[in-house]
Amino acid sequence: MRFMPDPRLLSTETVYAGRLFNVSLDRIEMDGGVIALRETIRHPGAVCMVPVTAEGNLLFVTQYRHAAGRRLLELPAGTLEPGEEPLAAAARELQEEVGKRPGRIEPLGGFFVAPGYTNEYISLYVCGELEASSLDGDEDEDIEVEVRTPGEAVAAIESGEICDAKSVVGVLRWIRTVESTNR
Repeated sequence: MRFMPDPRLLSTETVYAGRLFNVSLDRIEMDGGVIALRETIRHPGAVCMVPVTAEGNLLFVTQYRHAAGRRLLELPAGTLEPGEEPLAAAARELQEEVGKRPGRIEPLGGFFVAPGYTNEYISLYVCGELEASSLDGDEDEDIEVEVRTPGEAVAAIESGEICDAKSVVGVLRWIRTVESTNR
């Protein structure tokens, strides 16, 4: 099978520099000499945690998401700080969002959010052996913690109550991991 060569980057310009991300306008040369423009949201990356209590329940957060225009039920997550490793960010964000420090963190893989227009990559972690420990979160967050059984979490995905990609992927990957371990 023959693959086309990757396009060649001719130029890049930051057209928007924001607090959370930047937007670049790139000129690329495609196979055959075609010049194309690509707008890309440049994001530092993020983490998403599947916090599992000693009873086997999952911790979620509800928070207002302006782009969605409503509060969403989500797994806790957050953006990487400059130079921060994803594992450290997972431990920090869990303390900020649900007031728990994980005694155990295991990777569940990761994924690109929407590679057609952003380079944002979310690293997933399952967090267990949770202990009370809180860090101050962002002042503009209005987070409430909710506990769901695994069955309730799956039902919330199926009903559309949980409708953000990172939470759907995180819950389903965790369940698949648990199921394969119990075989």
